[in-house]
Amino acid sequence: MKFTLQHVLLLGCTCVISTYGPHQRAQMTGDILLGGLFPIHFGVTAKDQDLAARPQSTECVRYNFRGFRWLQAMIFAIDEINNSSVLLPNVTLGYRIFDTCNTVSKALEATLSFVAQNKIDSLNLDEFCNCTAHIPSTIAVVGASGSAVSTAVANLLGLFYIPQISYASSSRLLSNKKQYKSFMRTIPTDEYQATAMAHVIQHFRWNWVIAVASDDDYGRPGIEKFEKEMEERDICIDLNELISQYSEDHQIQALVDRIENSTAKVIVAFASGPDIEPLIKEMARRNITDRIWLASEAWSTSSLIARPEYLDVVAGTIGFALRAGHIPGFREFLQQVQPRKNHHNEFVREFWEETFNCYLEDSLRMQESENGSSADSSRPLCTGDEDVTSVETPYLDFNHLRVSYNVYVAVHSIAQALQDVLTCTPGRGLFANNSCADFKKMEAWQVLKQLRHLNYTNSMGERVRFHENAELMGNYTLINWQRSTEDASVVFQEVGFYSMQARKEAKLFIDKTKILWNGYSTELPFSNCSEDCEPGTRKGIIDSMPTCCFECTECSDGEYSEHKDASVCTKCPNNSWSHGNHTSCFLKEIEFLSWTEPFGIALAIFAVLGVALTAFVLGVFVRFRNTPIVKASNRELSYLLLFSLMCCFSSSLVFIGEPRDWTCRLRQPAFGVSFVLCISCILVKTNRVLLVFEAKIPTSLHRKWWGLNLQFLLVFLCTFVQVMICVVWLYNAPPASYRNHDIDEIIFITCKEGSMMALGFLIGYTCLLAAICFFVAFKSRKLPENFTEAKFITFSMLIFFIVWVSFVPAYFSTYGKFVSAVEVIAILSSSFGLLACIFSNKVYIILVKPCRNTIEEVRCCTAAHAFKVAAKATLKHGSASRRRSGSTGGGSSAASTPSSSIILKTNSNDHHHHHHHESTPAAARRGGGAGGGGGGHKPRVSFGSGTVTLSLSFEESRRNSLM
Repeated sequence: MKFTLQHVLLLGCTCVISTYGPHQRAQMTGDILLGGLFPIHFGVTAKDQDLAARPQSTECVRYNFRGFRWLQAMIFAIDEINNSSVLLPNVTLGYRIFDTCNTVSKALEATLSFVAQNKIDSLNLDEFCNCTAHIPSTIAVVGASGSAVSTAVANLLGLFYIPQISYASSSRLLSNKKQYKSFMRTIPTDEYQATAMAHVIQHFRWNWVIAVASDDDYGRPGIEKFEKEMEERDICIDLNELISQYSEDHQIQALVDRIENSTAKVIVAFASGPDIEPLIKEMARRNITDRIWLASEAWSTSSLIARPEYLDVVAGTIGFALRAGHIPGFREFLQQVQPRKNHHNEFVREFWEETFNCYLEDSLRMQESENGSSADSSRPLCTGDEDVTSVETPYLDFNHLRVSYNVYVAVHSIAQALQDVLTCTPGRGLFANNSCADFKKMEAWQVLKQLRHLNYTNSMGERVRFHENAELMGNYTLINWQRSTEDASVVFQEVGFYSMQARKEAKLFIDKTKILWNGYSTELPFSNCSEDCEPGTRKGIIDSMPTCCFECTECSDGEYSEHKDASVCTKCPNNSWSHGNHTSCFLKEIEFLSWTEPFGIALAIFAVLGVALTAFVLGVFVRFRNTPIVKASNRELSYLLLFSLMCCFSSSLVFIGEPRDWTCRLRQPAFGVSFVLCISCILVKTNRVLLVFEAKIPTSLHRKWWGLNLQFLLVFLCTFVQVMICVVWLYNAPPASYRNHDIDEIIFITCKEGSMMALGFLIGYTCLLAAICFFVAFKSRKLPENFTEAKFITFSMLIFFIVWVSFVPAYFSTYGKFVSAVEVIAILSSSFGLLACIFSNKVYIILVKPCRNTIEEVRCCTAAHAFKVAAKATLKHGSASRRRSGSTGGGSSAASTPSSSIILKTNSNDHHHHHHHESTPAAARRGGGAGGGGGGHKPRVSFGSGTVTLSLSFEESRRNSLM
C-alpha cells in the first residue's frame, strides 16, 4: 500500500513539486512530507549584481562534507522509520531537503517551497497550481544549522505554525517563544555555553582575554551573554570584535594587528567555522602561534579549521562539543552511498565529485569546465564505482556523532509526535474538548501542539522531552585540539565535560593532564593583565586601567592573604596578628601584670614588705603600749591607723595577677576604703591635738568632746562615705575584666572600670580628706605632741599629694598592664610615705633611744611649748598696753606695766595638759629670782619691766641629762 501511494503522488505532483525551491535537492514523496535544511556548502560567491541583465542565482561554493553527512542522517532516520512496523505503521514519510549554503537568502528560497502549498490553501488560490492532484504540504522542518539562518527561517515558518526543529542553532534569541512560535531544537542554548566558557576561564585563573564573535544572530547574543558572565567573575576583555566570512581583507588584517599587539593570550571565539576561517588564515600567514583558542560548539570540530596548515595556530584549542550519540547502522549507510543508487538525493553527485576530485558523466560542472567558466579543468571522469572508504574525508568521521545525532533525534521526535496523533484516544487528546487530530487531514499546527507535549524514551534509552523553551537539555564535552602522532591531522582529545544539570561545584570537570597547550606544552599559559600577587599581598587598583590590571600591594599590619592573587587582605581575628610576611596570623601574646614576671614579683615583694613592716610597727606599739610615746600617740587610733596601712599594702596585691570580674570589682573599693580609713585616723588624731592645745578655756568639755568613742565615730563616718561611693559604683556600673585588642601584637587583659566618674569620686574624696588633714597638720606643726608628729604628718600628706597628683596623668597616659602597675606604685609609695613619716621616728625612739621615751621628756616638750605660747601672748599684750599709755599719759614708767607669770601644772596621772595665767604683784616683785628655788618649788617664769628673765635651771639640767 505504501508503494502504491508513493507512486501515485509522485506521478501526479512531479511537475509541481519541482517548481518550488532551489533546483538541487533531495526529495522523496510520501504520505507526510518533512522538510530539511542543511549547509551542503559553506557560503556563496560574492558577486556584485549590476542589474544590467536578469539577476542570476548566486553560486554556492566550498563543499561541506559534514553538512552532507547531516543530510544523510535525516534520510537514514526517515528510512528507518518507514521500515519500522512499530513506529508509524502503514504511513510513509517523504522528505524535501535543500542546501542553505550557510546563507539566509538561500535558506529563505528553500523555505518558500515549504510554505507555498500552505499559502495557496489558506488564500484559496488553487488556480495558481497547474496540477489537479493534491500536493502534500510540509508539516515539519528539520533545520537549519546556523542561528542566523534559523532565525530567518523561523520567522517565515512561524507565520504558518509549521514546527521547525533545529539540530545546531544555539542562539539564545531563539528561546523567545512569542517571536518564534514554532521553533524547537535538540541542542542546548548558548545561554549555557557562555556560562560554561566563563567557568572554564575562571577555572584556569585567566583574567585577560580577547573576544571574537560572528556578526550575526549567533555570535552577537552569545558574546553578549559571555560578557555579562565575565563581569560577574571580575574577568576583563581586552578586545571585543565582530567578524564575518565576508569581511574585507583590510578589516581582517587590522583585527590581527590588534590581536598581535594585545597582551592577552586567550581568544574566545563565538563564531561559526566559515566566519572564523579568514582570521585563522591571516594569523597562520603571520605565524602567530602563541595564542590559546576557546572555541564555541559551532566550530569546535569544524573540518574547515581543523586543517594541517592551520594547526600551528589552533593547536591546543579548548572546544565545546555537543554530546555524542550512537546511531546503529549509520556507518554502513554512509559507506553504501553511490551516484547510481541514490536517485532521490541529487547532492550525492557533487559529493562524489568532491570526494574523488573528478567529474561524473553529464555533470553540470563538466559542461562549465568545457565552456571555460570553471577554474578547474584538470579533473578526470569518475566511474561511479570508486570506494568511498578509500578516501579520508570528514564525511566518514563517525567516531563522535554529535550534530548527526541531533538530526537523528529531531526526525524521531517528529515521528513520535505523529505516532501520538495516530494512537490518540478520543476524549484524551490535546485539542478542543480533548479531541484528537484527524491523521488523514492533519495540519502542521496540530503536529506543533503534539511536539510541545512530547515525552518519550528513544531507542538509545534516552529521555526526550522539550522543556518550556522548546529545547533539549544537554551537556558539553570539552575537547583539546592535538596533533596526531601518525600524520599532520588534528585529533580531538576529550579532556572534560560541563554538565548543566549538576550542582554548581560539580558542573565543570577538566583533566589537566590530558591537555597539550599549543600542541606540545603541558604548562598552563599565562593570560593575565598583571602578574599574580604573591601571598601576603593584594591587588591594588591602577588609575585608568581595567580592574584586571593591578599592582601588588603588601597587606597592612593585622591583615593577611594566604592565596595568590587575592583581591583583598583578610583581617586577622581579634586574638591574632599577622606575621611579618602577612601570609598568616599568629595568636597574640596575652599580657597582664603577672605574678611570675619580674615587675610583678618586685611589686608583690614591696607590698608584702610593707605589710610586714606595718605588722612589725604594730607589734612594737603593742609591746610598748604603756610607754609615754605610745600613750601620747593615742594608742587606739594608732592601732587602727596601722591596721588601715596593712589594708592599703594588701590592697595593692589585688592589682597583680590576671584580672577577673571579681578582682576588678574588689581592688578599687579595697584601695579607696583602706586609704580613707587611714587618712581619717590621721585627721582625727591631728585635729584632736590642735583642739587641745588651742583651747582658750580648758574645761572638761574638751575631754568629753574628744573622748575615744567619738574619735572612732568620726573615723567611721568618714569611711562610711567612701563605702557608700563604692556601693553605688558597684551597683550601677560594676567594673569587669576586659581584653584590650588595640595593641598590635599583644592582648592586654585589664579592668574596665565601668564608670570613670565613680573612680574620680573615690580618689577625689580620698584627696579631699588628705587636704583637710594636711591643713590641720600644717597648723599643728609646732605643737610638741608626740615629738613634732604634726610636722611629719604634714610631710606625709605632701608625699601623698605628690604621688596622687602624678598618678592621674600617668594613669590616663599608660595602657595595658602598666595601668595596674602605676596604681600599685602609687598605693605603695603613699603607704610607705605614711608609714615612714608617722611611725619611723617613734619606733626609732622606742627601740634605739629608750631614754627619750620618758614622762620628763614629754613634760619638757610641753613646758617649752607653753613658754613660747605665753611669751608670745605677754609680749603682744605689753605692746598693746604701751601703745595705749603713750596715747593717753605721755611717758609712763615701765613699772606701771603689768607683769605676768605662768605656772605649769603637771598631772602625772593624766597625759592631758592644761595651763592658766596669774597676774600678782608678788610675782612681779620677785622678778627674775623667782625661778631659782630648790627642787621642791614649782618652776616660774617672771617678766620685769623692760627685761625678760627665764629661770628653768632644773628643767634645763634635766633635759641636758636626758639628751
